Amino acid sequence: MTTEKSQQEAIRNDAALNAMRAKIAKLGGMLFARKLTDVAGGNISARVGNLVCITPRFSGSKRQWQLQPEDVLVVDMDLNVLDGSGEISRESKVHFRLHREFGEYGTGVVHAHAQNILVFAAMNRSLPPVLESTLKFGTVPCVEYAPAHTDDLSEHVAGGIRGNESRIRKQAAAVIAAWHGLFVIGKDLDAAFDAVERLDTNAYCILMGQLLQSGDPLAEQRAALEAAMAKYVKE
Repeated sequence: MTTEKSQQEAIRNDAALNAMRAKIAKLGGMLFARKLTDVAGGNISARVGNLVCITPRFSGSKRQWQLQPEDVLVVDMDLNVLDGSGEISRESKVHFRLHREFGEYGTGVVHAHAQNILVFAAMNRSLPPVLESTLKFGTVPCVEYAPAHTDDLSEHVAGGIRGNESRIRKQAAAVIAAWHGLFVIGKDLDAAFDAVERLDTNAYCILMGQLLQSGDPLAEQRAALEAAMAKYVKE
């Protein structure tokens, strides 16, 4: 038996990797069903030891997020695909940059085309917290545009995350990439998934709030919320 086949067999018999691949396949379907990503893109990854489980390219456009666990790629830290079905995605550089730079704090990364957050991406705007459940993330910055496959995008996303390591350790930190979507790194994959939905709900509240009155209808409410919660929120 060749070394490659031995390695592949070891991967397929690894309980932790199998569990993570199944979890990623499940969460991909849930993101899609809850309009937290779309067929145009998005990726999910999680580090297990020195390996990363990551959704394959075209998980949305060609598979409609109906992934089986064995479809999820197992990749080493040099981006070599060791097992799985399909190619590695264009945004994999961002995922691996986050895993390398912030791996001490978190193991789960989600890139999502969440429906309400995409409005902020399209308008190149940051996302302020307006709910108690999102104060922990602070204002999610909108970082400079770069094409999906470039090292520039990786640098912009990582730059937006830097300084938020304590947020990752507690739950997650996020950035919006202009004209692209949301990137989140969480202490684990559950935390990252949870953050995506909280932030998209936060975006929805802002967008709907704009219909209630002109100007910034949530400025006063946001200030009142922050003041009320300040004594309870620990840095």
